Amino acid sequence: MELNSLRQFLVVARLEHLSGAAEELRVAQPSLSRTIARLESELRTPLFDRSGRLRLNDAGKLFRDYVERSLGELDAGRRAVAEAVSEGVGTVRLASETFLTLTGPLAAFKRAHPTIEIELRWMAAEDMGRHLRAQDVDLCVASQPIPAEGLEAVQLLDEAVGVATPLDHPLASRTSVSIDELTGQPFVSARKGHWQRRLLDRLFAARDHTPKIVCEVDEPSAIAALISAGLGIGLVPAFARSSSTRVPGAWIPVDSSDCRRAVTLYWGAGSHPSTAARLMRTTIANWNWITGEPQEKR
Repeated sequence: MELNSLRQFLVVARLEHLSGAAEELRVAQPSLSRTIARLESELRTPLFDRSGRLRLNDAGKLFRDYVERSLGELDAGRRAVAEAVSEGVGTVRLASETFLTLTGPLAAFKRAHPTIEIELRWMAAEDMGRHLRAQDVDLCVASQPIPAEGLEAVQLLDEAVGVATPLDHPLASRTSVSIDELTGQPFVSARKGHWQRRLLDRLFAARDHTPKIVCEVDEPSAIAALISAGLGIGLVPAFARSSSTRVPGAWIPVDSSDCRRAVTLYWGAGSHPSTAARLMRTTIANWNWITGEPQEKR
């Protein structure tokens, strides 16, 4: 099996769309179809269901996982050799749902290691485990649990999540608020899958309610600004109150022990991280989220 064929298979498996994969890979669709057919012939089994829309079948999913791990190990080996030959520390690839929480440790890391290149990738939490095991990224930071099979983790931050409102909102002067009191209030929320949206839906579902969402955004950093502009209220973590990007508004604690978020750093178990990845992992894991400064090593 040729490496290029395996890489092309991964794109088709991810998109489950031949013409879209051909466009992304910049190859002719008939050529890509022949590549997939050759792989299936070698494996003596179909990798996709072709009744209607193209779908990766169980054999395809199994093969995909092995291909991702194999190509990940190969890429890790290439990076290790390049690092050894150049006597440098290379590149670190960090994925997260949002980077606002990480601006402090990232800035400190760059000051301490100016020659290291940092690649930042936005990634949904449900995709992180697969990309870590495939070594597509070195580290992931998630604000919601992800399947831990084949991963190691350290919790960075466990904090309350409150309700942010415009300064002139009727709830702005309150010292706390219940979920029942928030029923019917217009919410500005992140899109489905983001930790803020999942928390909002979970809190309301526990009381047989559905949140009234009037604005759903792809950019979580815009939520506070939209709330301040008067479009609605929303869930905002306590950490954001000390952020340099904070906009005017009130923050009210919620009367629920479940209204919290836990921020966790993940990496692949048994992987061989580069020097750059080890240094980044140490910086993030040992960051003091209260003072905004490094703390003693864990």
